[in-house]
Order: sequence, then structure tokens, then C-alpha cells
Amino acid sequence: MQKTQALTSLGQHRLILPAWVKAALAANDRLKVYLTVLQAASEQASHPHRDAPDLSREIAAAGLDAAWLHDLAALARRVDGELLLPDLPRWVHCLDDDLVIMARPVLEITPPDAPPHPRVAHWLAWLRALPADRLDDHQLEALTHGRRGEDDSLHLLVMDLHKQINKLSAELASEVIDGANVWDLQPGDRSRVAAFMRGLNRTAGLKFDHPGLDTAATRDGPRLLIQNDIGTNDAHVLVLQVTERTITLTYSDLHRVRFEFFQALLAPLGASWSLPESCVHADLNHGEAYSVGTAVFEGADDAALEAALEGIGSRIVFLIDWNRARKRLQAFVGKAEAIAVLAEVARLDIGHRGWLQVGGEHLIFSAMQAAGEGAFRIGDRLDEVLGVADAHAFLVAVMRLACDALQGGQPAALVADETRMLLAQCVRQRSSEFDLLAEHAAYCQALAQAVSDGLAHGAERSGKAANELSARAKLWERKADHLVMQAREKAERQPRWRPVVRLVEQSDDVADALEEAAFLISLIADHHIKGWDGEVRKVLARLASTVLLATQDQVKAIAIARTLGANSDAADNDAFLGAAWRILQAERQCDALLRDARRVILGTLQDAPSLMLANDLACTLELASDRLLAAAYALRDLAFDKTGVRG
Repeated sequence: MQKTQALTSLGQHRLILPAWVKAALAANDRLKVYLTVLQAASEQASHPHRDAPDLSREIAAAGLDAAWLHDLAALARRVDGELLLPDLPRWVHCLDDDLVIMARPVLEITPPDAPPHPRVAHWLAWLRALPADRLDDHQLEALTHGRRGEDDSLHLLVMDLHKQINKLSAELASEVIDGANVWDLQPGDRSRVAAFMRGLNRTAGLKFDHPGLDTAATRDGPRLLIQNDIGTNDAHVLVLQVTERTITLTYSDLHRVRFEFFQALLAPLGASWSLPESCVHADLNHGEAYSVGTAVFEGADDAALEAALEGIGSRIVFLIDWNRARKRLQAFVGKAEAIAVLAEVARLDIGHRGWLQVGGEHLIFSAMQAAGEGAFRIGDRLDEVLGVADAHAFLVAVMRLACDALQGGQPAALVADETRMLLAQCVRQRSSEFDLLAEHAAYCQALAQAVSDGLAHGAERSGKAANELSARAKLWERKADHLVMQAREKAERQPRWRPVVRLVEQSDDVADALEEAAFLISLIADHHIKGWDGEVRKVLARLASTVLLATQDQVKAIAIARTLGANSDAADNDAFLGAAWRILQAERQCDALLRDARRVILGTLQDAPSLMLANDLACTLELASDRLLAAAYALRDLAFDKTGVRG
């Protein structure tokens, strides 16, 4: 007779509770695999042309025979809306056996008429009444759904039993290693449990007052088992099996995106993951079935193995309340960027729990409201105003402020004040307006360069070269127009963009004039160069070159204005004013050059179309210099406003 059987026969059930708990934890692993296989079978039957998922790691990790379970999923078929399963009685029998094993320690410590006795009895009877070869949709739902507040399910029962077993295992622990409740360990196990707890305890404080991270460990034959409950969620559990120098990690999560996040967290440790997609399906259980995956870590030696255990332990805290934090962040940045922020604060060992605890999204909304008139309007997202990179940096900084404040015992009100100050500074430093102005000025410079080069190299004598110049200029002018439209759209939402719109509209007049100049060159090349000689080209080229220099000074002025502020040094101020002054001088030079051009044109050209086009080209280039001067004055006003100077 086995020792456990002997003790049972003597009525000393309490003496064998540790063994029953150990068996119950193993049964829980198998039950999860059975339910995962059922979900995979349903999915395969609904979509027979898809490749069947590979569940070999999950099955092997639970110590099960893979062949018949693979066949159960691969050979499943749907007939008349029902799921036909080969070997369904065997599957039900295994489920029945493991449910009994899992429930046994919990039932032992509760009165026969108290929960969960009636519930376990109900589901055992329900399982034993299932048909021999098929399941309908209602039966599938009753087996697998995990939604609280609806009808009970076998899945919910398994999760509830698991929570009770975890609590029982803590009560039964014969030893505590750095906070982990352990029993039946071998001498070599203690250093491995300590390594895991070293990593866990290094970051555990970042959960602050949130429950979770309870750890239990025991020896099961050749395997050391370490389990962490992570938080309070039923299906959010992590189990490690350590055999010699191999770690097999089984992780379950209701949220697929968080599952993928955890995979990324463990990637630097060399995790090799199985595919979890077979465990969660949009068209099964309304997409709410939990994901389960297995990762394997191989240690070259004991030191490497313990380093991996420590690394795994240190990452778990960043899963607590993760989905809540992600959803809150999506009020300020896109989904992918919200996950990127959470990844960054995990990498920095800051975490998101402190931010949630001191107010979360309300901190940011209050700071946006206090940022000053016109900085944000209702409906504005942070990344739309600050830009993605600056919004990312701001959110990481706020989470650091919250973490440091809580660790230092400082009040949440201080974090709110610091967040407001930080956002106000970000808004003041934000120069997206100047990004747009600089891009527009670059198009103006490109247009001026093209026209100047065209005249210098005789583009008016080649129809092909002139037409290419005109087409290129038209493309750049349209892109410049698009920037004007962007500025107008922003100004409708953010009043601080209104001066920018006025400036970019005046700059767009420059682009229009230069595009028109390129078009006129193409018309001249179209058989209208009668009497055209080197003097005509030379005087027009001087005019175009002067406009080009003015556009270059406009680009410089915008670059300097971006950095100007109340504390700007004298060198920056002088450089800005110098560039603006040169634009004024260029406009005056263009006035004189236009008169020179008219004298040369009238004295050289006799053909009326050629005379008219040459004069129009000269006037258009001079007009571009006038528009540049107007834009330079508008930029000057904008720069003075930044520095607090009143013109």
C-alpha cells in the first residue's frame, strides 16, 4: 500500500495535504492543456484549410502523451453545427480524473455542504453525461468560457480551485526563502529559488500597494516547480519547471497583447517560445479565452541558470495592471506607442504602477488643461501636439516622477505639480511649427536654386531641359501648398498656430512666384527666344541668383528663430537679425536689377512675345523678392513674440 493511501485509510488526510497540493498543481497544468486542445480542435474544425497549431511544448510541459491529443485537434470536424471529436470519451475521462485530483485538497479542508463541494459535484456529473462523440456550441461554451458574471463554466471552476490551492500551499509551506513559501525542496533547489526571489524582490516594490507576486516552490520528482500568481486575475499565472539546467516557463494571460509584451521582456534572457495562437481565437468564446505559451531557457552552467531565474523574476512586476495602464496611455498616444512607453519604463526599472497609483491619466489631463491658453483643446492627443517622440519622453518622465515620489514618501499632489511644470516646459520647447516652416522654406530654396541654375546653364534654349525644370518646380510648389493646408488644419485646433499660418501663407507666395518663373522659362524655350543673347540671360541670372541668396537667408533665419527665447544669447539674436537684414537688402537689389533687366530686354529683344516673356520673368523674380521680405517681417514678429519682445 502507498503511504498516501495508508494515511488516507487512517483518516489522517491533513498529513498528506502537501502531496495532494503538489498533485493538484500538476493536474491544473494538465486541465489547462486539455481545454487548450479543445479550443484548438474547434478552431481547426471551423477552418480545416489552416495549418493545425503545434501544441507539443505545452503538452510535453504538462507531462502528457502528445500523440492522441494532437489527433483530437487535427481530426476534429463540424457536422450540422456540432463538433465531432475522435477519442472524446478519453478526453472527458482525463478531464474527470484531473478535476478530482485538483479539487481533492480544497474539498478536504472545507465542510461537505460548503462551497466548492456542490459545484465540483455538479461539473463531474455534467462531464460524465456528455455524449460519446460530439459537442454542441452550448457545451463548448460551458467547458471553456472565462467570463465572470455569466453562467458558470468548467474553466471558471478550474481557475477558482487554482486560487484556493495557491492559498493552501502558502499555509502548508514548511519553509520561507526570501518570501517564497516552499516545501519538500532538495538542497540544490534553495539557491535556485533564492535566485528567482532575488530578481522578484529587486523590482517587487514597484507594484506599491497592489496585491500579487506571491510565490510558492516545491520539488516534484525530477523537477523544481516555482509558481507566481502575478496579480489577482484568475488566469494570470506563471509556472517555472527547472530540470537540471533547463527552465521551462508556462505563462497564461487573458490579454494577448500583454502576452506578447512579456515575450519581448524575456527576449534578452534567450527565451525560446512556443506559439500561443491556438489558445485564443476571435470567433471562439467571443475572443476572451486566455493565452497560454511555453518558453524554454537553457543554462550553460549553474550561474547562467540562476541568472535567467533572477531575470525572469525581475520582470514579473511589470505585468501587474499592465492592460489598465496601456488603455489609459492610449488617451495620449497610439496603441503601439503606449506599449513602447510601457516597455521603456520596464527597461528602466520604473514601471507604471506608481503612475497609476498617483492619478494615472488624470495627472496628464490636468497638466494639459493647465498648460496655458491655446496649447491644448478638448479632443487633442498629446502626440498630436508634442509629436510622437516628445510625447513618449514626457510620459516616461512622468512615470519616473511618480515612482520616485512614492518611493520617497512624497505626496501625490507634488507629482501633479511636477507634471504640470514638465508639460509646460515641453510645450514651450516644442518647435513643430518651425519644422513646418523650415520644410516650406526648403522648398522655396529648392525652387530658387532650380530657376537660378536653369538660367545660368541656358535652360531656355532646350525645350526638354526647360520642361523638366517646370515639371519639377510644379511638384515642389504643390508640396509647399500641402504644408500650408497642414498649418491651417492645426490652427483650427490650436490657436498658437495662427501666426504660423500667416507666415507660411506669405512664404507660399514666394513658392508660387518661383514656380511661375520656372513656367515662364519653359514658355521662352518654346520658340520664343528671338534676339535673346548673353546679356539678357546674364541680367536675369543675376536677378535669380539674388533671390536664391535671399531664400537661403530665410532658411537660416528660421533655423535660428527655432532656438530663440527669453534667455537667448546675444550671438543668436545678432545672427537672426543679420539674416533678416540681408533679405531686406536682397529685395532692394532686386528692385535695381529689375530696372537693369528692363533696359537690356528693351534694347535687345524686338520680337513681341519674347519681349513680353522676358519682362514677365524679370518681374516675377522681383516679385519673389518682395514676398520674401514680407515673410521675413512675419518671421521677425514671430521670433520677437517668442523672446517676449514687443515690436
